[in-house]
Amino acid sequence: MKKYQSLIFLVGAVLLLIGAASYITRWNLSPYLYSAGALAVAVVQILTPYEGKDITLKRLYRQQIFGAVFLVITGVLMFTLPNGNEWMLTLTIAAVLELYTAFRMPQVENKK
Repeated sequence: MKKYQSLIFLVGAVLLLIGAASYITRWNLSPYLYSAGALAVAVVQILTPYEGKDITLKRLYRQQIFGAVFLVITGVLMFTLPNGNEWMLTLTIAAVLELYTAFRMPQVENKK
């Protein structure tokens, strides 16, 4: 199962990146690509919860889930506000949360 989750996460991340980058060109399929990728990334992150007792890692996993939720909200904003740039704010929040947790979680895990 872990192998499939990694593959789904990878495909979702690629779709997410292509959808966000091509949205600037106003390509009609961009929101669909982005949303499919965001949903894939969010589902994988939500379905792999932290089962340990470390408070710091629990907090980081929660932050990661918040980042995934903001990715999905960004996709919704791409559809509902097609002429605006409000989606960039939620995408920035998601990127900061995901980037922070991606660097911080291995540091905390390696200390143990």
